[in-house]
Amino acid sequence: MRKIFKVVHVGEPVLRQEARPLSVAEIRSSEIQQLIEAMRETMYDAPGVGLAAPQIGLPLQLAVIEDKPEYTEKAPREALAERERCPVPFHVIVNPKIRPDEGEEEVRFYEGCLSLPGHLALVPRRRNVVVDCLDQNGEPRVIKASGWYARILQHEIDHLAGTLYIDRMLPRSFATVENLNRFFGGVFGPPPLKEHTAESNRAC
Repeated sequence: MRKIFKVVHVGEPVLRQEARPLSVAEIRSSEIQQLIEAMRETMYDAPGVGLAAPQIGLPLQLAVIEDKPEYTEKAPREALAERERCPVPFHVIVNPKIRPDEGEEEVRFYEGCLSLPGHLALVPRRRNVVVDCLDQNGEPRVIKASGWYARILQHEIDHLAGTLYIDRMLPRSFATVENLNRFFGGVFGPPPLKEHTAESNRAC
């Protein structure tokens, strides 16, 4: 039987807490393995491209990620190329840390969040990141990511630190999905505020 969690929304204290790390023994436990599968199903149900444990009320340094091909199959190719967006297979990140890298190029695209449904904003993010983490088996992993995948990773890792995209957004770009579609042709239409735009898929 599929287990689907309720995604908590902005204002829930857990979204502003520092999540605690998991030990290797915890990661390999049946409890956490079942949690990972339930988070995966919850992410699919939303649908989204990422889900962090705090978004289901659990302050744990754990997130699931997958950017399915069907999420962007109707998007213009030039828009996907601009965003450097490609499918990302399902995987888990535990206790992730982004390596510091001064002078990294930043890019601005529209972002959404399952914990702030119905809204989007332009968010500056690093174009490239290197992440040290553990996988769902508790094994060390180094992830080198660019483009949209790097954005997803940064968004999810922010959740584990109690940070939301609204803390990083350009305030005047904040809009409802309805108004973005109504006045600016959607996330792939003419860009508001003379900035770049991107699709969120109600993203993370």
